[in-house]
Amino acid sequence: MKRDLSKIQDQNQVWDVVIIGGGATGLGCGLEAASRGHKTLLLEQSDFAKGTSSRSTKLIHGGVRYLKQGNISLVREALHERGLLVQNAPHLVHRLGLVMPHYKWWEVPFYAIGLKVYDFLAGKLNLGPSKHLSREDTIKHLPTIESDGLKGGTLFYDGQFDDARLAMSLARTMAGQGGVPLNYMKVNGVLKANHQVAGVTAEDLETGLVHKIQAKVVVNATGIFTDTIRHLDNPEAPHLLSVSQGIHVVLDKSFLPGDSALMIPNTDDGRVLFAIPWHDRVLVGTTDTPVDQASLEPKALGEEVVFLLSHVGRYLTKQPQPTDVMSVFAGLRPLVSGSKEGSQKTAGLSREHSLFVSDSGLLTITGGKWTTYRNMGNDTINRAETLGKLPQHNSTTEKLHLKGWTKQSGSFNGLSIYGADAESIQQLAILDPELGQPLHPRLPYLKSEVVWAVRKEMARTVEDVLSRRTRALLLDARASIEAASEVAWLMAIELHQDEAWQRQQIKAFTQLAQRYLLSV
Repeated sequence: MKRDLSKIQDQNQVWDVVIIGGGATGLGCGLEAASRGHKTLLLEQSDFAKGTSSRSTKLIHGGVRYLKQGNISLVREALHERGLLVQNAPHLVHRLGLVMPHYKWWEVPFYAIGLKVYDFLAGKLNLGPSKHLSREDTIKHLPTIESDGLKGGTLFYDGQFDDARLAMSLARTMAGQGGVPLNYMKVNGVLKANHQVAGVTAEDLETGLVHKIQAKVVVNATGIFTDTIRHLDNPEAPHLLSVSQGIHVVLDKSFLPGDSALMIPNTDDGRVLFAIPWHDRVLVGTTDTPVDQASLEPKALGEEVVFLLSHVGRYLTKQPQPTDVMSVFAGLRPLVSGSKEGSQKTAGLSREHSLFVSDSGLLTITGGKWTTYRNMGNDTINRAETLGKLPQHNSTTEKLHLKGWTKQSGSFNGLSIYGADAESIQQLAILDPELGQPLHPRLPYLKSEVVWAVRKEMARTVEDVLSRRTRALLLDARASIEAASEVAWLMAIELHQDEAWQRQQIKAFTQLAQRYLLSV
């Protein structure tokens, strides 16, 4: 997959579908449209999954809390999509056991019954039956759980994934289906003909050149920036979104050894809290803090960090301190809460995602979550085909294997997340043994992965590599800063950049990474 701008040079070309936004929603729409044979272009203002879609809790799940709320249809939909993802991307999505510890006797039957309903709703795509655990078995699954007053636990299964890697797989699968995904292309205007949306103007942030791009349908799939794009179409459009921030802290594996995750179903603020094994670290999250403004780089608040550390510390034998935090990151959720009246024609497809069509024909998809990205894309492109008078095709993505699919991913050790592509990365190290060396002693990555990210995954900056092609920034912010110069050097060779570019990249990444460190 190359960043080939020649495909948008012809201003007379009319695309069937232009999608704005390269997160989970936009990529799901892009793959859906391209796989149906539509001429599809996706434009992302930064890097793929730069925003919310690389900052999740790393779970592909049905949503136990929605079951508690009685939203059966939503849970059933998400569990179905969870099962499909395990089949279509086994190198990226796998089963994870989650344990809810019980310190009150009434919790045992209460959660056991609820999770049996969860199992039932998953049907044939269930990942494993839930079951009650004795006090001893609960400690075996969670060796560092606070045992004082522990009555037992409940074990159930959901899916775990690497969000940014799944986004990259979607982009490459889309490209393989004939679609064109482009990063660092910022949409700054909407073209109209006879008062109807007819395309967009987009600036290449690397060169400053502005491109006029014609389209039969324009899809706004920009998540937290949904209202920004809607206001390009109509400055008077009412706001649809409220934005909520959730943060995660990353701890050493010693805080929760083993392969099972800890789930606390009801914290002081009414949310679910997770402590999850991920890439040989422990990921703890999340919070729910209203914020006033959308940002590509939200910053964790001190009180949010204190909340997570204190809450998870109640359930662990060792209380994590701020000095134990290896990285902290924040993500923003797009929550639909604005007016649906006036000039907006709406079609709410579920409580999780909604479609809106403006009077001028801008199609907006917003809300939702990673687990249901495919269904969101399906609903959106069904509507786009009608709106743009495109040939109507049935979706094929239910059984479409994503890039890297293989039944043998577990045999590639540290490169297993690349699936079938792992062999090609190994070949790079064979041809140049230096590329087979570790990128940094505290990070689980090889230098060959940097080269692969540039050649095959459209990585353009040091941040792209250390934050999303690898997850170094999230796993160990200090180590990622130390690795930045090596990454810049390797990338400069591939991108034919000079030392000035390397210095600029190192400086920019270091400033960014400082935001992922706690001031203690």
